[in-house]
Parts: sequence; structure tokens; C-alpha cells
Amino acid sequence: MRIADKFRELKAKNEKALIAYVCAGDPSSEDTGKYVHALVKGGADIVELGLPFSDPVADGPTIQAASDRSLEAGMNPDVYFELAASIKEQVPLVCMTYYNLIFRRGVETFVKDCAASGITGIIVPDLPIEEADDILKACKAHGVDMIFMVTPVTDRDRMQKIFSKGSGFLYIVSRLGVTGARADVARSTKEILEKVNTTLPRAVGFGISNGKQAAEVIAAGADAVIVGSAFVNIIASQDNVEERLEHLSEELKAGCSGQ
Repeated sequence: MRIADKFRELKAKNEKALIAYVCAGDPSSEDTGKYVHALVKGGADIVELGLPFSDPVADGPTIQAASDRSLEAGMNPDVYFELAASIKEQVPLVCMTYYNLIFRRGVETFVKDCAASGITGIIVPDLPIEEADDILKACKAHGVDMIFMVTPVTDRDRMQKIFSKGSGFLYIVSRLGVTGARADVARSTKEILEKVNTTLPRAVGFGISNGKQAAEVIAAGADAVIVGSAFVNIIASQDNVEERLEHLSEELKAGCSGQ
């Protein structure tokens, strides 16, 4: 399923989107498939399937640790694409990874492999818009969305470049720093949403971990919330994981719906 189709479907139902992140292969590929199923059963509308990298500069300790566990278990791009192809949930899958892995495989090959394995969007936190022409060309050729990030310090000229070249949704980083669950949602969320004038769905991430925070972000004007570390913490605990993932997904989706 394409990302745009999912947002159209949700708009018709007057719903906002829950985008859930998991690190592929943490602690195994088999477990990842089960965890994605639990998240979607709970209400996740889009799943970010992280392809781990040894130096994930945008990620905090929680996702760094998940990446380490996954890499130690043998995750690599070949295994990753096999895993993605095995996931049959009826939601869009998005690859979140770092440019070194894409460059090493070859930009064209990497994007082609994404499309062949059912991945319909790519997020690359360390790839600036000014250096993205090759991957944008490949994404256009293979029908894959290239999703860019904006932060509280992204200037208006750069935002306009991102709005004109990005697709799928706009990833809005709600605060400066790295990923990780926080006790409150940054005050800058509302301010950055007011600055972001785009037709792309606006998805807010970094720090959201419960239904109350999700509701606050949606009330501030977002079209979606992105949650990663809160799910990855559950996976790391290895305690009743599937049930707890489903429960948190339900809570967050309810927050997205204003319940």
C-alpha cells in the first residue's frame, strides 16, 4: 500500500495516523514479524522498519541499543529485504536507515530492492536535501516515497526545497536532539507546525510515548504521530512483548483519534 493511499483512507474516516517504528531484527527477524503484526492489530497505520547501522547519529540510547542487538543477531540489508518481503500486513512499510548503507549497496539497487520487498517509503536522517538528487531520481523511477525531516531550526528556504521534493509525509522533529521517549512533548511542536505550510501530511516524532501526548500533538495540528523508543523499550524488556505492543498501539491510536 502506498503512503498517500493510507492518508486518503484515514481522511475519509476523519482519522489521524499512528506511525510506529521497530528496529528490524531486534531480537530476531521472526520476532520482528510478530511485533509488526501486534502493532498493526493495535492500530498502527504505517510501520517504520528500521535498518540498523553501527553509528545511528539521530538515535538515542534506546534505538542505538536495539540496533546493536539486531546487528549482533546478523541483520544486514539482504536479510532486511527478505524480512520486509515476508511482512503481509496491509499497511505501508517505510525503511528508516542511514546513507552509508544505501551508498554501499548502490542507490539505484537499494531503492529497487525497497520496491521489490514492499517498502513504499524511505527516511534517511543523515542525507541533506541538497545531496539527495540521486536517491530522489531512483525513488521516482521505482514508485517509492522519499521522506524528509524538518526541525525547529530548519529555515524557510530549506523547508521550501523539502516541501517541493519530498513525498509520502513530512517528518517533523518536534525538538532538537536524538530520539527517545520523554515525559512531555516539546513546546516547539506547536510553533513548528505553524511554520510548516505544505500539502504533505505532517507527522510529528521524537519524544512521544503515550496517548495523552499523541492527543496533544494532533490537537496542535499534526496529521500523524511517530512513535519509536516507547515501542523499542517494550521489545528490549522481553516481557509479554506482543500484548504490550498491541496495548500501547491501541492507546496511541486512541490519542490520535482524540479519545
